[in-house]
Amino acid sequence: MARSPRPAPALTLDSAATYLKGAGPFVAQRLRQLGIERVGELLLHLPTRYQDRRRTTPLSALNPGGEALIVAQVTGCELGYSPRRNLRVLVEADNRALLLRFFHFSEWQQRGFVAGLWVRAWGTVRHGAYGAEMIHPEYRLSESPDQLADGESWQPVYPTVAGLTQVRLRLLIGHALAVAADDPRLSEVLPGLGGPPTPAALRALHQPAAETEAAELLHPANPARLRLIREELLAHQLCMRLVRSRTRLQHAAHLPGVEQAAAVLQEHLPFVLTGAQRRVIGEIAGDLTSGRPMLRLVQGDVGCGKTLVAASAMLAAARAGRQALMMAPTELLAEQHARNLSRWLEPLNVTVGLLSGRLKAAARNAALAAAASGRIKIWVGTHALFQQQVAFQDLTLMVIDEQHRFGVAQRLALHEKARDGLAHQLIMSATPIPRTLAQTLYADLDVSVIDELPPGRRPVVTVALSNQRRSEVLERIGAACRTGRQAYWVCTLIEESEQLQAQAAEAAFRQLREELPELRVGLLHGRMKPAGKDVQMSAFAAGTTQLLVATTVIEVGVDVPNASIMVIENAERLGLAQLHQLRGRVGRGDRDSQCVLLYQLPLSAVARARLEVMRQTHDGFAIARRDLELRGPGELLGRRQTGLIGLKVADPLRDSPLIPSLQRLADDWLTHHPATARTLIRRWIGDAARYGQV
Repeated sequence: MARSPRPAPALTLDSAATYLKGAGPFVAQRLRQLGIERVGELLLHLPTRYQDRRRTTPLSALNPGGEALIVAQVTGCELGYSPRRNLRVLVEADNRALLLRFFHFSEWQQRGFVAGLWVRAWGTVRHGAYGAEMIHPEYRLSESPDQLADGESWQPVYPTVAGLTQVRLRLLIGHALAVAADDPRLSEVLPGLGGPPTPAALRALHQPAAETEAAELLHPANPARLRLIREELLAHQLCMRLVRSRTRLQHAAHLPGVEQAAAVLQEHLPFVLTGAQRRVIGEIAGDLTSGRPMLRLVQGDVGCGKTLVAASAMLAAARAGRQALMMAPTELLAEQHARNLSRWLEPLNVTVGLLSGRLKAAARNAALAAAASGRIKIWVGTHALFQQQVAFQDLTLMVIDEQHRFGVAQRLALHEKARDGLAHQLIMSATPIPRTLAQTLYADLDVSVIDELPPGRRPVVTVALSNQRRSEVLERIGAACRTGRQAYWVCTLIEESEQLQAQAAEAAFRQLREELPELRVGLLHGRMKPAGKDVQMSAFAAGTTQLLVATTVIEVGVDVPNASIMVIENAERLGLAQLHQLRGRVGRGDRDSQCVLLYQLPLSAVARARLEVMRQTHDGFAIARRDLELRGPGELLGRRQTGLIGLKVADPLRDSPLIPSLQRLADDWLTHHPATARTLIRRWIGDAARYGQV
């Protein structure tokens, strides 16, 4: 007798989203691109705007460019072949006609549009070759207009990716809300938060009532939205406090001698450490002798000397017989760090090893052996450092440069290579983070600020010019290079694109060689082979190349003091933080330096504001704050690409007044409501226990 199949387990908020009705492997893959894997994560994927479908619009009142909901009768359906195969559905109402056109359609859809049926359609109206039309509207068919007369209310519009339609997203989120109704954890009382309960808040935003206005739904003071903002910020504060408290309970190696190491370094340097550098070195020295793992973020503007501060701590580790490493986000930056550290430390009999993905097999095997045996104490590398086969004898200090470019999971993988998982961590960032943002994203870290530039660093004169004045810029570049100066010419793309009005680096390289035939022009971009990059960078550093055409691969860390001119083409396409980083590549020598921001007209208001900020200030913290205001924290920190614990609803800048009270509430919860704290962390952040190790 055959066994009856076991019933499928009931779905919960922790179930994989792929088990929802309407979500197979294809849809699940698209959801993962949005960072959604669990049913509960679908609920926190909130609309960015709403479509007003509360009332229909007569065909006589349709306006091209506007969105509208219509009810009309199908009078014809045919295939068209201009400009390509498409389905044309003619509908009429009140002696007016409208064409519905579909370029992607099935045979089932084509058969469905039977003359005489009624259709309710939503879409953007445009003026086509045959009059008013809608392209790919959402629609519903019926035999009677009465069956289509019910009002729909507001329809949410969600962030999505190609292959995942709004209709499918709304369907899945509707199913997720049904699952949530049976999950008691979502209804748990959260003491001290106020506002509507979580299920009611989510339903109000995903399925708003007809009498609500869209502007109210999107406003951060809306009770439902404010409830979720406070939940998310509280979850983040709870998670970071757990990280800090667990770290403070752990033991780490006692590493004395950081200030003495800095003094030894100073004896071999041609310049004097700034007061800010000495202050931060003192703060690091206190951490490394506390007996607890250091978790310190060192912020500083471009060129403030963060690497030298880190070198002092790494030298102290090596002198104590222990290992330290520095991880950088790009091969180019890792190699430059290795060169600088070697120049500073090898006169002190300290060898610096480099481990990157481009090492050949023999060199890589030798490096792995030297790391595992402890023979080499100081290491520099890229993500190659946290690969499984890389082992260290006694890793005690980790320096992570440009931390926001690495994901939390990557930091964790590297952390686990330390002895007993208790390495000190020094995190460096040249993207100055406003205090409000640091309170939210780095609440687990002590923060040091190097707010003083080394003597001799000159401000870079910055101008913004329309691309129509390109010939003037070329003339000045040619004249400057003929006097012995060097220049960067930065392009924002590697290859030509019909969609973007941006010069590709390769096309610009060819063009500039023709326009400035007397100059030696080089080319550097991320898709070049390693050997080619080395040749180009070495030639520019040696002064052989006068003009280097490059992509934003030179954004971080490239240091050629004689380069005193920076031209950034299509500057309107870049954010403030990136523009500031690029500008920081010049102004490192004893010459006056210039940065030319070439832009393509017309300029948007945001692009115009960015260029104006670049002209007005060199203060990285002021620039970072303005960048936050213009683009938001996700863009500033690149969290979508790097896997940082991102914020879904809250905005650290906008919501900063909420943070102090939520910090106090987090302390209260951890004392009196630890189980509820774990529930909230799980809801908004995920596996908090694992994050507690980084």
